[in-house]
Amino acid sequence: MKLSALHPYVYLATRYPFAKGQSSSKRICYMSSVYLLSEGYGVLETEGTQVQVSPGSLVYLPPGQSHEWLADPAEPMVHLCCYFDWGHVDREGHFDWACPICYEPEPLLPEWLGPQLPYPLPLQLQAGSVRVWAERFQKFYTSGQFVNEQTFIRNLSIQRNFQEFIDFFLQQMLRDPPFPDRRISALLERLEQDLLHEVPRPLECYYRELKLSRGHFFELFRKSAGCSPVQYMNRFRLNRAKEDLLHTSLSITEIAGKYHFSSVHYFSRLFHRETGQTPREFRSG
Repeated sequence: MKLSALHPYVYLATRYPFAKGQSSSKRICYMSSVYLLSEGYGVLETEGTQVQVSPGSLVYLPPGQSHEWLADPAEPMVHLCCYFDWGHVDREGHFDWACPICYEPEPLLPEWLGPQLPYPLPLQLQAGSVRVWAERFQKFYTSGQFVNEQTFIRNLSIQRNFQEFIDFFLQQMLRDPPFPDRRISALLERLEQDLLHEVPRPLECYYRELKLSRGHFFELFRKSAGCSPVQYMNRFRLNRAKEDLLHTSLSITEIAGKYHFSSVHYFSRLFHRETGQTPREFRSG
């Protein structure tokens, strides 16, 4: 799955209480699923293993993985669960509802399995605060019906809240996150706004706001953005300048001033270093 296609979409999110000793029966979900045990106990059987689950257990199952839940005979578990794809799959017209699940002996239709996340996730971990997770789940409860004109607007709110949940979920589940540090992600948004609206602030302002040392800030920034803060700022401004060189009649001097380069000579030198061309050569094609 290409990262550009990664846009998680939830179809069903609900609270499901098991009865004492109840089994879910063996089944395969066509989409990915996440389960939080808010209370009670049980067992998850999947891929030849048995996993004991208890309050605070957070479980992830990818699409196509056979599994069965078995509730404790004395204190049955309660699931807060959601079923989703990492990128929307239109199954309308092929299934009766938006969240199809295959129960044995029904044959699985592999062509309708959802995409896999391109990063490995653990089967289970222990969530921190059940209350915090439960509050996040409750914000995007949805019934598993296909979206129509009556539910379209509400679905926008559901998907927005679900996106926030998945952001939080991935930060907890990925042991070695390939995604940027949360602090740097927020800083990049502010940095780009600053670059668009005013003369760039000194880098010291940013790492002091984050209460980071200069060295640690540069380390986190490079790991998150793939370059140093100065390189990031210069590339951002140069990319904006490229658009003006190609699509406006502004002079090179005016473009350099517009994006707060200290001089047209400095702008031209940086531009040549990044592109191998002078601004004039780039503009002429």
